[in-house]
Amino acid sequence: MRLTEVFQRYLLYGLSGPLIFLNLWVLGQIFAYLEGPITFTILSAVLALILNYLVRFFERLHLNRTQAVLVVLFLFLVLLVILGITLIPIVIDQATQLAQGLPSVLTAGERNLRGLEEFLYQRNLRIDFAQVSNQLVTQIQTIVGLLPGLAINTLGQLFSSVFLVVLAFYMLLYGDRFWKGIIQFLPSKLGSALSKSLQQQFHQFFLTQILLALAMVLFLLPTFLILQVQFSLLFAILIGLFEIIPLFGATVGIGIVCLLALGLQGPIPAAQILVTSILFQQITDNIIAPRIRGDFTGLNPIWIVIALLIGARVAGFTGVVLALPIAATIKSTIEAMRAPALVQPPKSS
Repeated sequence: MRLTEVFQRYLLYGLSGPLIFLNLWVLGQIFAYLEGPITFTILSAVLALILNYLVRFFERLHLNRTQAVLVVLFLFLVLLVILGITLIPIVIDQATQLAQGLPSVLTAGERNLRGLEEFLYQRNLRIDFAQVSNQLVTQIQTIVGLLPGLAINTLGQLFSSVFLVVLAFYMLLYGDRFWKGIIQFLPSKLGSALSKSLQQQFHQFFLTQILLALAMVLFLLPTFLILQVQFSLLFAILIGLFEIIPLFGATVGIGIVCLLALGLQGPIPAAQILVTSILFQQITDNIIAPRIRGDFTGLNPIWIVIALLIGARVAGFTGVVLALPIAATIKSTIEAMRAPALVQPPKSS
């Protein structure tokens, strides 16, 4: 009997691996087919999670849910109008100038690769950079071809943003009802643990990452302006957006911005951006983050890296952003289901 139980256990373990990979493959295919709507819905849900803190604040001021949502909607629209008049035109203008300057950066990169190839050839090191050079030329032609449609794409993104905001506010109004309708199809213990873990982990993750990204932008923008770095606003926002990606996002963003600055402005501005960005990254990661994040996931760093790799393989950039809160949700849900139920002591008569 004992051998039978051991055999069944190992059989279960042996079958679980292929089933997990099969499910991941199916999820990847589904996401590839519905990537647009899924990403759009996720962005709306994240916006609703953030705005829900304001809604709760107004609810504590004795407003009902609908009134609080309408007040937040009005304030959000006012903020969008202010940004549309002030910052957004500057960002679009700098992005257009950057896109126009990218072909020269790629041309310089191609020239440097050829020089490196000749340098290595003179020292009997034959490395063919022709394929990389051809890819650079292709990228140059692609970017130049996309420049005339930049304004049209911008208008299309603004049009999509309107629907994103509308969906986010519908989630604020009817999200609880919608979520309870999904949870009721699950077993009661699993549904209760999953609902609590999902809301807690996603709220804490996205609030923390967005606060860190905002702090990074607020640190870098005045510093770049003082240093007279070209594309200051665009570079600060780009690094801040990469800060949302856990673990190594800010490092990747700093690297991309430094390479762009090196190609467009030269080594001195690139070195200034590198030094100041690393300095403020250390401040946000080591001083600010522990205070607002606390013990967020409790995941081993190895599992964090594995979760990021799986998320990237299944859903690309969106999967990288969502990998950590999903992994933390799975962990906390399993822990909640394994925890023994508290037994109430009998009441004394």
